[in-house]
Amino acid sequence: MTTVSHVLNETRFVSEELRGRVLDAIEELNYQPSGVARSLRRKRTHTIGMIIPDNTNPFFAEVARGIEDASFEMGYNVILCNSDGNLEKEMDYLGLLIEKRVDGLVFVSAGSNPAAIEMLSTQKIAGVIVDREILGLAMDSVLTDNKRGGYQATRYLLDLGHRRIACITGPSQLTPSAERVTGYRNALQEAGIPVDENLILAGDFQSQSGYQGMRTLLRLSPPPTAVFVCNDLMAIGALCAAHEVGLHVPQQLSIVGFDDIALASFTTPRLTTIAQPKYEMGLMAAEMLVERIKNKDLPPRRRLLDTELIIRDSCAILQREE
Repeated sequence: MTTVSHVLNETRFVSEELRGRVLDAIEELNYQPSGVARSLRRKRTHTIGMIIPDNTNPFFAEVARGIEDASFEMGYNVILCNSDGNLEKEMDYLGLLIEKRVDGLVFVSAGSNPAAIEMLSTQKIAGVIVDREILGLAMDSVLTDNKRGGYQATRYLLDLGHRRIACITGPSQLTPSAERVTGYRNALQEAGIPVDENLILAGDFQSQSGYQGMRTLLRLSPPPTAVFVCNDLMAIGALCAAHEVGLHVPQQLSIVGFDDIALASFTTPRLTTIAQPKYEMGLMAAEMLVERIKNKDLPPRRRLLDTELIIRDSCAILQREE
């Protein structure tokens, strides 16, 4: 076996005749070298761990695809872990990936988790934070300018003549949600419109909460004429609620989403939304991580990507009553 090892790993001179015999035997026996042993010897597994909060959300699916494609091209395998937004499950997966000796980690946090910050800081694993900022953790990050996106969505509705504009948010403890609401507030204040807290309802980034939020908003007197919904899944739920009560979108109610998932092009009406460069976020995260794996002395880097307003069919100019 020592000679086989020298042939496979090119660690010592072996005559061409003996090398040929070894390679012929390997092919005949379909021998597979131990990846674990090789990884321990080289202190590299060429494996990247990825933790996301919800693999059923098309936004995270597209980010993950970018990470996987880029990692494969660079010679790395990816282990995908879904935390379900559960902090305890997130910690279990962090421990598992560290135990598996992954070379690096792409991490989308489930929320504020001091235990995760301590573990990542102590282990000093190469890592990149994606989508959600984690205060107190000195890691590379790839983020979207969520504040600008929230502003763009609200500014667009204002330009269409809407003044009573509601907002269905995501979880307040997550930075993307909080920043989108800040952008919403900034646009209203810039236009001289007081922020009505009754028009801001908390959701959880799932379709059901968008549905329930819209049902609640439509019971207000007067109801909003437009709604900025902080992700597309909730916006699809909101469209469903409007349809159920007989409201025509966009003639009687305008709706803007956030993310630009593929389904946004196939709703009725097609959803106007704020696009995030999801796949590009994944590509960039993987490339930054491999750079970090190869050079852990790099200073922490932060990439903030732009959003784009995608105008489709779910918004219209406010028709004022005579």
